[in-house]
Amino acid sequence: MGLRNIVIAVGLAAVSAAIAAQTARDQISIVGSSTVYPFATIVAERFGQTTEFKTPKIESTGSGGGMKLFCAGVGVKYPDITNSSRRMKKSEFDDCQANGVNDITEVLIGYDGIAVANSVDAPQLQLTRRDLYLALAKMVPSHDGSETLVANPYQNWSHVNPALPDAAIEVLGPPPTSGTRDAFAELAMEGGCKSFHWIAALKKSDKNKYKEVCHTVREDGAYIESGENDNLIVQKLQANPNALGVFGYSFLDQNSDAVHGSLIDGEEPTFETIADGRYPVSRPLYFYVKQAHVGVIPGIAEYLEEFTSATAWGEDGYLAEKGMIPLGDEEREEIGAAVKEGKALTLN
Repeated sequence: MGLRNIVIAVGLAAVSAAIAAQTARDQISIVGSSTVYPFATIVAERFGQTTEFKTPKIESTGSGGGMKLFCAGVGVKYPDITNSSRRMKKSEFDDCQANGVNDITEVLIGYDGIAVANSVDAPQLQLTRRDLYLALAKMVPSHDGSETLVANPYQNWSHVNPALPDAAIEVLGPPPTSGTRDAFAELAMEGGCKSFHWIAALKKSDKNKYKEVCHTVREDGAYIESGENDNLIVQKLQANPNALGVFGYSFLDQNSDAVHGSLIDGEEPTFETIADGRYPVSRPLYFYVKQAHVGVIPGIAEYLEEFTSATAWGEDGYLAEKGMIPLGDEEREEIGAAVKEGKALTLN
């Protein structure tokens, strides 16, 4: 065999190997948010039961962990979809681009509230975002009224606010890799932090310092990282009526016999208050699709069609029955069209 024929044969073999590698997986791989996980699981199970495709494999890695896996590259060893309880960050988008994950479709699926809940065996609390900031931030304003920050001295809820119980501050919540943690820091803690006008002014003069002050959680044991398993938090709250837990509304709804949500700034976390925006600690839910895998990994387009069907994410769909707050009709129609088109996300 001549050299030219050898080169051609080697080239053909390489192409065949590449094609084989691209078709080596016949099951959709999904990672990401523990909050979106139960919703995605319901869709995946329906999809597996009603189509010719295998039920997608879903791993609860947290939003940040999912983004890292998703953005690592293109090919069968990388996930096809990542769920997220916050929007993709610019830094994550840049990582995706750097690793060849160029065409990403963003799918806003609905809304969720973040509950601060405790056992039904304990009184339902009435908290403010300022209470939550003072209870959980690493650095807080000094007692002396000066515009200085000190290491958080508060040990009991009554130290934060005399109207609250004289019980130790013990809050079980998600780790830094969780989108719920990110959203809680932004919506609840920052919401309370910026009630101090001199801290709010930092946002213009020193944005990084402002974020550090408002978002950094104390590390002295008052806040306990409890992994990505929200069911475990519910179990721990049942065992300790004095503790509070931070998790998505859907878990509160599904465990209403065991826990109840605190009122925050006078609003109880309910389907209605989250849907109309009255509940102050609510956030959008997303998933992201790697377009390079659509048409290569069997069933992705069909899975997207199921997820964005009126039967699933509609106002009376099965996801709403499980606690997801649905989008409005026009928003669903617009996003559904973008999904069918495979519209690529741009983040500036």
